[in-house]
Amino acid sequence: MLLIEGLIGIGVGLLTFLVPGITALAIVFYIAVWAIAHGAFEIVTAIWLREELRNDWLLVQAGIATVALGVLLLANPAVGALTVLWLIAGYAFVFGVLMILFAFRARRFGQRLAAM
Repeated sequence: MLLIEGLIGIGVGLLTFLVPGITALAIVFYIAVWAIAHGAFEIVTAIWLREELRNDWLLVQAGIATVALGVLLLANPAVGALTVLWLIAGYAFVFGVLMILFAFRARRFGQRLAAM
């Protein structure tokens, strides 16, 4: 089993390097299917708990929005892939800025400790 798992891992890695577009589409389809399933479960949960929840319509709305996201991603996966790319790029930029700010604070902290 480990041999098969290793071979599959190598195959997926090679496919990702050789045809990155397929990998991007696979991720978008994965997110779309997850969103549709998650949204459906939110709607079902709201219906099941409608007598216990005061604002069950909020959970229904969240479920509808989540299903809509999944449907939109399935309808236009190229835009979904580009959106995921922009989200990752934005995250990387913000994370980088925060790490630089943290580095300066850590340096000042280290200088204060050394001065003691």
